[in-house]
Amino acid sequence: MIQVGIIGTGFIGPAHIEAIRRLGFVEVVALCDANLADAQQKARLLGVPHAYASAEELLAHPGLQVVHNCTPNHLHAEINRQILRAGKHVFSEKPLCMTVEEARELVALAEQANVVHGVSFVYRQFAMVQQAASLRQSGRLGRLFSVYGSYLQDWMLLETDYNWRVDAASGGPSRAVADIGSHWCDTLQFVTGRRITQVMADLSTVWPTRKASRGAATFTHTQQAAEVEDKTVTTEDAGSVLVRFDDGSKGCFSVSQVSAGRKNRLSFEINGSECSLGWDQEVPQQLWIGHRQQPNQILTDDPGLMSPDVAASAHFPGGHIEGWPDAFKNMMLNFYRAVKDGKMPARDEARFASFYDGANVMFIIDAILQSHQQQKWVTVAY
Repeated sequence: MIQVGIIGTGFIGPAHIEAIRRLGFVEVVALCDANLADAQQKARLLGVPHAYASAEELLAHPGLQVVHNCTPNHLHAEINRQILRAGKHVFSEKPLCMTVEEARELVALAEQANVVHGVSFVYRQFAMVQQAASLRQSGRLGRLFSVYGSYLQDWMLLETDYNWRVDAASGGPSRAVADIGSHWCDTLQFVTGRRITQVMADLSTVWPTRKASRGAATFTHTQQAAEVEDKTVTTEDAGSVLVRFDDGSKGCFSVSQVSAGRKNRLSFEINGSECSLGWDQEVPQQLWIGHRQQPNQILTDDPGLMSPDVAASAHFPGGHIEGWPDAFKNMMLNFYRAVKDGKMPARDEARFASFYDGANVMFIIDAILQSHQQQKWVTVAY
């Protein structure tokens, strides 16, 4: 069994643990949280045998081979450094870090450590996203013309919605773009096989001041506490971005965390010379295939109907709905296959996002922020 430690046990840490346990050949042996009492409580709740109060203590756990970094954004870079310097395989939540300088440093450290490294870009792991990429690779899409889409949520709709992600010191200088736009960019670069090279962005903060209640947590809707504090907001709630790809094709996408009724809607449409492809994460088992001279198609995630090279990304017979947890399992399965092999796959063969992909998206986010500030096209500085 591959022995794994988890650093950070908030919203996302237990999701990592659940997906890891579904693999059958990986064991979560330790976790750590901000203080020992919290770590021990979470360990009992999640059935993990060992608990620690610091990353240093967890990294010293005997036999530990892999560490997952599930901490808040501002801790990602330093904890990733610690894991790499300890010589452990590392799987990091996104964003990989907070700055482009840190991104370049972490890629170099990962190469020096010669370990398997992954970043949690999960949407490329959905069966129908894999199918869209396979259709493009086989030539079914034809020449890429354009890409459109959005990632919309409503969990920051109210003036009283607030948590650590809003604070630039903890979440980073970008929120909606870095938090969800990053997923859109990674997913579309994966499906199209093209790299975003230039951006033109217009971002918006709809609540320049938010009313923060003590103890607010991500994706919760509790009643407003008696004690409320006004907090100045410098990160964006929404925005639109024009993009240019390295083959000359173009596109645009919008992000919003203030779109009432949209819970987690990452969607895209890709237009090619032979057909169009469309997908919506809130209806994840369907891929729309648009045609000019024949009826359009709705392909479902039935392994018997999918391309042979990606059919294994759907684990159940047709009609058995698979969703986000199953995509998370796919991500962990692909990562841990590389861990079993003891080395990173070739960059053009990797079936999971690596530190290279995490850094790539950091460069795009940085260019988007620059574009908004300067109100002009900005070239992505890879």
